[in-house]
Amino acid sequence: MADLTIPDGGFWPAPEIPQPNIYPMEWRVETEKLAAIYEKSKRMLWNPADLPWDGLDPADFTAEQRLGIMYWFSVLANFDASGPAVFARATIQAFEKHEEDPVRKCFFSITRDEMNHEECCQRTIARLWPGGPLNWTPETDLEKAAHNNIGWLYHNGGRYWTGYSGAVGKYTLPVLFTSFMMGEMAASTLFRGMASGTRHPVFGEMFHRIGRDESRHLQICMTILENEWPGLTDETRSLITRQLRAGFVFLSMILWEPPEGFWELPPYFLHNHRVLMDHARDAGLGVLSYEEQAENWRVAMARIRAIVERWGIEFPAIPELDIEGVEVGFLDPEDIIPVF
Repeated sequence: MADLTIPDGGFWPAPEIPQPNIYPMEWRVETEKLAAIYEKSKRMLWNPADLPWDGLDPADFTAEQRLGIMYWFSVLANFDASGPAVFARATIQAFEKHEEDPVRKCFFSITRDEMNHEECCQRTIARLWPGGPLNWTPETDLEKAAHNNIGWLYHNGGRYWTGYSGAVGKYTLPVLFTSFMMGEMAASTLFRGMASGTRHPVFGEMFHRIGRDESRHLQICMTILENEWPGLTDETRSLITRQLRAGFVFLSMILWEPPEGFWELPPYFLHNHRVLMDHARDAGLGVLSYEEQAENWRVAMARIRAIVERWGIEFPAIPELDIEGVEVGFLDPEDIIPVF
C-alpha cells in the first residue's frame, strides 16, 4: 500500500466556502419530531396514476358539467401547479442557509406531494376536457367565458411567481412558514369538505389523499414555527401580520372568492366565475356553497388567529369575513408567497 503524501508543515486548509452555498454538506438533526414526520411522509406516499381513472367517464356528465369541472381544476392548478416550484426553491434556500437536515427533507417531501396534487389536476382535465386549461378553441359563450377567465387567473399567477422569485431570499423561516401554515390550514379544510361532499369516487379518493397530505404539511409548519417563533422581533411580527392578510387574498380565489384590491380581473370575471362554479357543483364535484366556503374560511382563520396571538403576533383585519384586526394597507405581488 502506497504511503500518504504529507507536506512539510501539515496539510493545507481548504479555502473558506462563500455563503450562501449548499457546501459544506452536513446532516445536523435538532428536531427529532421533524425527522419522524419525514419518515411518515415516505410511508404515506401515493401515486395519482393508481386512482380509478377508468371510472371517470366523460359521458357521465353534460358538456357544461365537464367544463365546470375543468374550470375548477384549472383554478386549483393556479395554486397547485405553483406548489412544486415554490417548495423546490425553498428547499434550495434551506440547503444554502444550512438549516437542519429534517427541515430540508420536509421541504423536499412537500415538493413531492405538491407534484402529486398538480398531477391530479392534469389527469382530470386531460380526461374531461382535452387541451385544457388553455390549449383548446372555445366555441360557445360559456366556453369562451371559461377560457377567458382561466387566462386572467394565470396572468395573476404569473404576477405572484415573479414577486416570489425576487423576494424568497429575503424572507426568514418564521415568515415563510407562517405563510405556508396558512395555506396548509386552509387547504386541509377545503379538501376535507370536498372529500365528504363529492358524489364521485375518483374525486372522493383524490380529495381524501390530498387532504391527508395537507394535514401533514400543516404539522411540519407548526413544528418548525414552534422552534422559530420564540424571540421574534417587532419588525418580524409586523411582517407576519401583513403576510397573513396576503395569504388570505391569494388563497380566496380557490377557497372562496377573490377579494377586491389586489387581483387584476375584468369586471365580468366574478359573475362568470360563479356560473362556472355552479356547473362544477351541479356535476357532483363537491364544491361547497358560497356560505359554506365562507364558514370554512372563518374556522380556518379562527384557528390561525389563536395560534399566532399566543406569540404576540397581531391578526390582520379580514373585513370580507367580518373579522376585526389590524389594517395592513395595500398589498403588491412581492407581499404574496404563493403556496398551497
